[in-house]
Amino acid sequence: MTQPSVILATASYDHTIRFWEAKSGRCYRTIQYPDSQVNRLEITPDKRQLAAAGNPHIRLFDVNSSTTQPARSFDSHTNNVMAVGFQCDGKWMYSGSEDGTVKIWDMRARECQREYESRAAVNTVVLHPNQTELISGDQNGNIRVWDLTANSCSCELVPEVDTAVRSLTVMWDGSLVVAANNHGTCYVWRLLRGNQTMTNFEPLHKLQAHDGYILKCLLSPEFCEPHRYLATASSDHTVKIWNVDGFTLEKTLVGHQRWVWDCVFSVDGAYLITASSDTTARLWSMSNGQDIKVYQGHHKATVCCALHDGAEPSAA
Repeated sequence: MTQPSVILATASYDHTIRFWEAKSGRCYRTIQYPDSQVNRLEITPDKRQLAAAGNPHIRLFDVNSSTTQPARSFDSHTNNVMAVGFQCDGKWMYSGSEDGTVKIWDMRARECQREYESRAAVNTVVLHPNQTELISGDQNGNIRVWDLTANSCSCELVPEVDTAVRSLTVMWDGSLVVAANNHGTCYVWRLLRGNQTMTNFEPLHKLQAHDGYILKCLLSPEFCEPHRYLATASSDHTVKIWNVDGFTLEKTLVGHQRWVWDCVFSVDGAYLITASSDTTARLWSMSNGQDIKVYQGHHKATVCCALHDGAEPSAA
C-alpha cells in the first residue's frame, strides 16, 4: 500500500476505527476494536502509526497496512485513557487516564518511563510546544503543569472549583492556553516565561462559549497565520469558531444532530474535521462555515477523529 498524503481516521462506540479518503468521503479501511470504546485517536508525527486510547490500553496500529491487529500495545493504566499525544519527533508518547495519572512512554522500549499523580480522573493532556511541559486537566477542575526537566508539578490552577476541565489547548507558539469546562466556559491565559524555565499563567479572558458542555477546544495551527482561531465543540450540537483577537464569534458550524465530541484543524487551518454522536464526521470549510463532506459509516456515536495532512518531520 502506498502511504496516503492525508490520514483521516475516526472511532466510534460501535467498536470500530475507520480510515477515510478525505476528499471523496470513502471509507477504505475498518479496524474492529472489540476490547473497549476508543476515547481518543492520535497520529504519530511520521504519519506511520495511529494511537487509539481505550480502556485501559493504548494500541498502536500501522497506518500503511491492511492488518487489523495492533502493532503495539501500551498497558499500565487501570481505567479509561482519555488523552494521548506525541513528542514532536515521535520519541515518546504521553497519556492521561481516569485512573488519575499522566504517563510518559518510551516509544522504542514500549514501556512507561514516568508517571504523575493528578489525584482525580484526567480528561485532557497537552504538550507545550517547548516539549518540556505537559499540561493536564481533571474531573475536579484542576489544571497542572508537569515540568519534565524537573520531573515535578510546577504549577497548579483551579479556574472553577469542582467543575471538570474537559479540554485544553495551547497555541502553536506557546503564547496562550485555553481550558474548556462542563459549564460551557473557556478560560484563556497568556503564558509568560519568567527567568526560570517555569511557565506562568496570566489570566487573559473568560469566554462563555456555549450553554452546554464544551467537549473539545482547539487553537488553530501555525500555518493558519496571521489568522488565529479557537474552535469549541459542544453538547449543543454546534462548533463555534472564535477570533482569538478579542474572542469574538466568527461563525457557528451547524449541521450535526447530536453532541460534537471532537475536532481537528487541517495543517493550514483552512478546514476543520468534527466527530459527533449523530454517527457522522464532517469536513467544514473555515472560509464560509459550510460542511463540504459528510463521512458516514459508523453505526453509533463517533467520538473522536484524527487528521494528519502535513509533511512528515524531516530527518535530522
